[in-house]
Amino acid sequence: MLLFSAFLFPMIAGTLVSVWSGKSEKTRNLLYTAVLLLSDLLGVLALLYGEPVTLFRMTEKAVMGFSLDNFGRIALAAVLVLYTAVCFYAFEYMKMEERPNVFFGFYFVSMGALMAVCMSSNLVTLYFCFELATLSSVPLVLHEMTKAAVDAGLKYLFYSIAGALMGLLAVFFVYFYGKGEGRFVMGGFLDPALVKGHEQVFLAVIFVGILGFGTKAGMYPMHGWLPTAHPIAPAPASALLSGIIAKAGIIAVVRLVYFSVGTDFLKGTWVQYAWMCLAMLTILMGSMCAFREKVMKKRLAYSTVSQISYIMLGLSLLSTEGLKGGILHLLSHAASKGCLFLVAGIFIYKLGKRNVADLKGIGKQMPVTMWCFMIASLSLVGIPPMGGFTSKWALAGAAIGDGMGVFSILPPVVLLISALLTAGYLFPVAIDAFFPGHDFDDSGLKKCEPSPLMTIPLMVLCLAALIVGVFGTQIVEALL
Repeated sequence: MLLFSAFLFPMIAGTLVSVWSGKSEKTRNLLYTAVLLLSDLLGVLALLYGEPVTLFRMTEKAVMGFSLDNFGRIALAAVLVLYTAVCFYAFEYMKMEERPNVFFGFYFVSMGALMAVCMSSNLVTLYFCFELATLSSVPLVLHEMTKAAVDAGLKYLFYSIAGALMGLLAVFFVYFYGKGEGRFVMGGFLDPALVKGHEQVFLAVIFVGILGFGTKAGMYPMHGWLPTAHPIAPAPASALLSGIIAKAGIIAVVRLVYFSVGTDFLKGTWVQYAWMCLAMLTILMGSMCAFREKVMKKRLAYSTVSQISYIMLGLSLLSTEGLKGGILHLLSHAASKGCLFLVAGIFIYKLGKRNVADLKGIGKQMPVTMWCFMIASLSLVGIPPMGGFTSKWALAGAAIGDGMGVFSILPPVVLLISALLTAGYLFPVAIDAFFPGHDFDDSGLKKCEPSPLMTIPLMVLCLAALIVGVFGTQIVEALL
């Protein structure tokens, strides 16, 4: 029952601490820290020693169960690292927000839900946990309870539910045409005898499922919630949404395609090429929208639309190398984009600045923060030795080596164009921050670096992006 306890503990303990509203802020934060560290400990023990567990059986095939394979372990590690960094940052940031206990309550519930997504042993369990992750993260978006926040939260909810229902359609068909209890296994568990004669219908349903689960990952045409929700949500929530909650869609797609249907069934079909085209379109569209956007958090939101579709592009190659490249980018993007959103939150918290144009000379006020911004930007653009370079190199190599003609050439070209656009919307921010020009009057600027509660999580995430760049390939190669 270690797996069950690992994701259930933060949900229950975090909620109990949050409703204990009579305690002081300092006491609450100490209790939250204890809950977080115990949750991390249980998560690590689950990574190392977790045994499969079946909770109950709904039908002959539909089983609610949990287990951890190597892919689940990688995803769970990303959840633990990002949620831990964001929690300490939020202790400081949420001083400017009302009802911090409500925020932290849903923070811990969503943490448990994401851990459960990583631990799910079949599509039925994954779907249930996927929906729980959505429902528990919506309050993080509408936390401020303004009209704009409520509208953004509802948009996120409606998009996510619509996408999940599309994914549920695929789950129905996979179980109908599958063998056994539908437990995840690399290569899938379809029964060829049952699928025979229904291939085209099944392909169409799987494509709908990819689009549906891809909604959470912001893939076109179901990407609209991301640029609406991120600028409204508190910065810690934005970091979680972009860094790991949106990756629940990626996890679901991996489980659907690689561990349920099997890549051999989809390889070379119209589903693969349509998926690749949508991923490349999303990459270019998101990068161009980010390049033109003037509000910092919205720029980063469009960047997320683009960057997560790098992972989708790797997965659409339907190869082991494409999967490895996608996982590497999942890790590097979680660290670097999580860091960038936290930096954007510092600009708001310390200076009340939200627009890119207002950030000139800010490097003189908070050099540590801006150096973290720069390091995370290097990773997102793809500069060695950062994680973004390693993941993009793996994705480009997987495409070129796949022998699909023009579809082996287009992905590296799209990745290069997107990298140039990414440099175009991130590097000028850092350059203007440190070198605002001779005509800029910096005489009235004073250093206003935030507390270590905010800067140390930035450093940790920058270090994580570097570790992915240096050791990520060896780690993923060893596990997959």
